[in-house]
Amino acid sequence: MLQISLKEKIAVVTGATRGIGFEVARSLARCGARVACVGTNAERLNQSVEQIKSEGGDAEAFLCNVADVNAVKEMAKKVLDTYGRVDILVNNAGITRDMLMRRMTDEEWNDVLSVNLNGPFFVTRAFVESMRKSKWGRIVNVSSISGLIGNAGQANYSASKAGLIGFTRTIARELGNRNITVNAVCPGFVETDMTAVLKDVMVQGIKDRTPIGRLGKPEDIANAVLYFVSEEASFVTGQVIAIDGGLAGGLN
Repeated sequence: MLQISLKEKIAVVTGATRGIGFEVARSLARCGARVACVGTNAERLNQSVEQIKSEGGDAEAFLCNVADVNAVKEMAKKVLDTYGRVDILVNNAGITRDMLMRRMTDEEWNDVLSVNLNGPFFVTRAFVESMRKSKWGRIVNVSSISGLIGNAGQANYSASKAGLIGFTRTIARELGNRNITVNAVCPGFVETDMTAVLKDVMVQGIKDRTPIGRLGKPEDIANAVLYFVSEEASFVTGQVIAIDGGLAGGLN
């Protein structure tokens, strides 16, 4: 883990119940941040918070479906009432509903866009005024290499993650004059619940196409997020970095 101090910083991480989101929340807490963990599964959310606390971190659970604008407003009010402000936001919550485009239902399309693209918009809008008032903020959006290069069977997911890249670059321009940076990470195939369902032959095929020769680990993504939210990255904004072992071929 990078040795970065986030003492006294208040962070919000959506999708903090497992995989990348949990590891990001855990890493932020290890660096001294007080972390508001946001998720939709109360049991897993509480488990994440208890794990972070057991390691000496400071975390609290906030139940919220980021696709529900009213739920986001309510969650944001609770977070701000609890902490007084927010310094760091990591928009990680995301879902997949994979299907070939010609067979994809309206519901499968809308569900993914609602969580993966509308969600970051709702959550960012809810917290950005706090950052503007403080004249300091760090926003990191978790996109995907699917948003860079596409992926068969993921028209909805790829579109949502590509949209998130456009959102990132646009609000970086809007918020830079308030000392708020906005960047995106694009994970490749990472060892999480999402990839655990893949057949062994598919996983081996991914490894064979990846120059590093392995799947990523949640820590690989968390380390990049830590850099982006640090003071060391104060002159870095509007950037999109693929963390994929070289799978996307450097496209961004």
